[in-house]
Amino acid sequence: MYRNVILVGFMGTGKTTVGRLLADELGWTFKDSDAEVEERAGMAIREIFAEQGEERFRELETEALRILLAGEKRVVSTGGGAVLREENRRLMAEGGLVVALNAGEAAIIARVSGDPNRPLLQGDVEQRVRTLMEARREAYRFAPLQIDTEPLTAEQVAAIIREELPV
Repeated sequence: MYRNVILVGFMGTGKTTVGRLLADELGWTFKDSDAEVEERAGMAIREIFAEQGEERFRELETEALRILLAGEKRVVSTGGGAVLREENRRLMAEGGLVVALNAGEAAIIARVSGDPNRPLLQGDVEQRVRTLMEARREAYRFAPLQIDTEPLTAEQVAAIIREELPV
């Protein structure tokens, strides 16, 4: 039995939407690592980036994952860059079933364009998405379950994940 389900993937792949739905269906608790970081830091992620830098944000993210994954019966949605640290990947792999949600570049751009709460997308959104997707492409491959969310509804994605969980 998996203690938790951990959702990884690029921004805009549906981690939060699927995570909330899956947690509700399983009767588990939904946790968002970005929300945990904001709560612990007492400021928004964009403020952390602006005032303390990305490295500090990544440190806070690791702390949040350590806390969240120590529990059980949680569906944890992670930030898109959480997989960049080896320690985070290890915590996730030890913490439960890791599921990578994927989507194509055009779908991602359509989903995240105009969202002011994404500090890594400031400037030319299309170019930033392309650059970040290329840099992170391999980082998501450690997840044993890979799901292309583009042609699916959130309900269908949740159903695929539920099928992987022992009854």
